[in-house]
Amino acid sequence: MTTDASQPWLARYPAGIDPTPKIAHGSVVEAWQARVVANPARPAVRYFDGSIGAAELDAHADALAAELQARGVERGDRIGIYLQNVPYYPISLLAIWKAGATAVPLNPMYQGPELRRLVEDSGTSGVIVARGTDLETRASLAGTAVGWLLSASSRDFQTRDDPRVFTSPEEPGPSPDGDLGDILTARHGERPRPVDVDLDETAFITYTSGTTGPPKGALNTHRNYLHAVLNYGDWLGLEPGDVSFAIAPLFHITGLSLNAGIALLNDATLSMSGRFEPAVALDTFREHGVTTTIGSITAFNAFFRVPAGGPEHFATIKRLFSGGAPIPPSTIEAFRARFGPYLHNIWGMTETTGGGIAVPPGATAPVHLASGSLSIGVPVQNVDVKVINSDGAEQPPGTEGELVFIAPQVIPGYWRNPEATAHALPEGRLHTGDVAVMDAEGWIYLVDRIKDQINTSGFKVWPREVEDVLYQHPAVFEAAVVGVPDEYRGEAVAAYVSLRDDATATAEELVSFARERLAAYKRPRSVVIIPALPKTATGKIQRAALRERRATGSR
Repeated sequence: MTTDASQPWLARYPAGIDPTPKIAHGSVVEAWQARVVANPARPAVRYFDGSIGAAELDAHADALAAELQARGVERGDRIGIYLQNVPYYPISLLAIWKAGATAVPLNPMYQGPELRRLVEDSGTSGVIVARGTDLETRASLAGTAVGWLLSASSRDFQTRDDPRVFTSPEEPGPSPDGDLGDILTARHGERPRPVDVDLDETAFITYTSGTTGPPKGALNTHRNYLHAVLNYGDWLGLEPGDVSFAIAPLFHITGLSLNAGIALLNDATLSMSGRFEPAVALDTFREHGVTTTIGSITAFNAFFRVPAGGPEHFATIKRLFSGGAPIPPSTIEAFRARFGPYLHNIWGMTETTGGGIAVPPGATAPVHLASGSLSIGVPVQNVDVKVINSDGAEQPPGTEGELVFIAPQVIPGYWRNPEATAHALPEGRLHTGDVAVMDAEGWIYLVDRIKDQINTSGFKVWPREVEDVLYQHPAVFEAAVVGVPDEYRGEAVAAYVSLRDDATATAEELVSFARERLAAYKRPRSVVIIPALPKTATGKIQRAALRERRATGSR
């Protein structure tokens, strides 16, 4: 492959990858319809012992889209999806798009004010909810623009009723506004009025995780989504009949794009088993013949705590990717030793509509010698990156700076938030807030988040470097490092860790372990051992919550 000197990463690409692919469809619905026509009988969704073919899923989406239009849903209206990973999720997505509307994925763990804030901010006019949650949701959203709540049963499309997932023997009742199971029956065979949408119209508004401030609504367009799905599917070498397991929640951009999108918009199958439960997920890998998935390292770490988990559960896996949080090299090796596959790093943001930097399949990520950081990969197709200093000047290879991301999958802005758009997306270039280093071959290493840098006695400390040392201790399961106020140093390095099952260690032992491996100013002055580190719903460790915990004196 001929490479541009300004894009040395192209030499790392798998054979046959087009570095500048073009999207062939005018909307997500058009891409979905092409998939249905190409192989209508291929299972589009598998859910426990149930299977839904592409043509059948399309008919369900048509019926629901007709219902939405009958309820007054018009082009550009926002419709919320407040569900776990169940078949009604892809049905709802496709139906909303067929009706010309915009989907608003809502975190089903949000309650009360958290949920209300997103619904009010987006102007959502109707929400699809899980059965049994409509009364509480109705109370939380009273006085908003929401005019109806349609319920969806998590038990539909399967007969096994796995007690590890369906813990109650009773099926909750439907919403008085309507239930999706009844609607699909009543409107079977109906089709919605065609709505032509533009590639630059918003397919969904995805709210950021809120780890760096209040959640913002990212405007992910049809163009953004198609580019993200096309790039990642080609990067994987996705083939007809591959099976993508939804390990990430579909309300999150990873699940929506890189678990669901690549399956739905290709001749592949989306495998689902509800909310992530590690033992159930491993059984699903084996039963459904899962070939690929992408999730947070927290999810992959959870497999270690399944005693029966082993290589046999990963026998059909071709590619595993982990994103959302950096992976320590020691964790990669421990996973490969226990389960077999190599975990490929991948990086992305809500604002990039999924992954944009990834380790090429079959490659082993190098380690940045100066920081010990494992590479997150190289830019994927149609992606350009820059590493800049505080003045905006591009940095030479090997020099730290802020990662700037330029690609057609970058959102045009945030919903009704021009200030945030101007700050993060000047001239359409995403200023990520991540401190990165790119080497001469195009490998990118994340050092840390800019705002997480610790300034102790005038020295700069990146939490990642300290965390990676702590991860080398055999008893440490997870680690997070934060800066805390210190009268003498300005800030002191503090660590929080959780331990592996059946492992023991003292705080003093861990401080001593780090002392032997780090410069004096980088050593944690304290280590607090806690049962579990606080995380977002998508598995990102919340350093801000740990700083707040320290400020309030909570141990």
